[in-house]
Amino acid sequence: MSAVPSAGLAESINATLADLLDQDPRLLLLGEDIGRLGGVFRVTRGLRERFGADRVRDSLLAESTIVGQAVGMALSGLVPVCEIQFDGFTYPAVNQLVTQAARLGARWNGRVSPSLVVRIPTGGGFRGVEHHSESNEALFARFPGISVACPSTGEDADQILRYAVTLGSPVVMYEPIRLYFRRSSPVRDTEPPRSPTAARVVRRGRDLTIATFGAVTHEVLEAAHGLSPDVDVEVVDLRWVAPLDMETVLDSVARTGRLLVVHEGVKDVGIGAEIAASVAEYGFDALRGPVRRLAPGRRAYPPANFERDYLIDVQEIKDEVLVMTK
Repeated sequence: MSAVPSAGLAESINATLADLLDQDPRLLLLGEDIGRLGGVFRVTRGLRERFGADRVRDSLLAESTIVGQAVGMALSGLVPVCEIQFDGFTYPAVNQLVTQAARLGARWNGRVSPSLVVRIPTGGGFRGVEHHSESNEALFARFPGISVACPSTGEDADQILRYAVTLGSPVVMYEPIRLYFRRSSPVRDTEPPRSPTAARVVRRGRDLTIATFGAVTHEVLEAAHGLSPDVDVEVVDLRWVAPLDMETVLDSVARTGRLLVVHEGVKDVGIGAEIAASVAEYGFDALRGPVRRLAPGRRAYPPANFERDYLIDVQEIKDEVLVMTK
């Protein structure tokens, strides 16, 4: 099935941020080089010129201060949307996110509900080096008080951002770098999600469910279309990994009887492990075979010339599905 034209992720996020800035005077952007330069991937291009340096703020080269400032801004009633240049640069801000931002609501017994969004470019496939191609979403997904999203389309990025700035608690949104400027995507069903944090069934099928999220959703859909009609694969785009919409996953597994989880982050102690455990716990009777996970092994992201050997590709997904359905 052929690809369909679509707006790139960067263009969609830029338009959404512009609209949010226009609608809410409390909202501001904060990050390294996001103002004059427009961000390392130009996602915020033109926003400083339109809304001014007070609302599109270039920060110091220190991720801890970006999120630290944002925590104070959120407590004062502002709605900061931060940008971290790459997910491998997020670690200096873990303290501010986990020990401060995630606990603010509970610390004041629910009397404060500060909204704070942290945008993080993520993933490989663009010949980046280490610290530029990581997928560390599982790190923040395990901490109570932090919501974590990873859209695979500009439409979902728009919906996630609009919901995130109203949530009243911190949201980390991972943005797949290799989708920033991609102008086409495999055909997908347009059925809307049940709720702002629900997963989306992007392809209906009867033989096997694949749960996935982020950039690799495109490879999963391509593989699913390529296997049809011999194997009819249902694809669930999780969109959010914290909270996980297990209801949609379990409903899908009840229809197909099989589950494969595909993600770009390391397999060990990852999102796939949590999904597999939940399905084993709550959907075991529906399974016709063991749940399987397809993800990179536990090793650092390799140099650019070897990233194809690290990332999950369409053929690997097809091979795994065929093994599970033979």
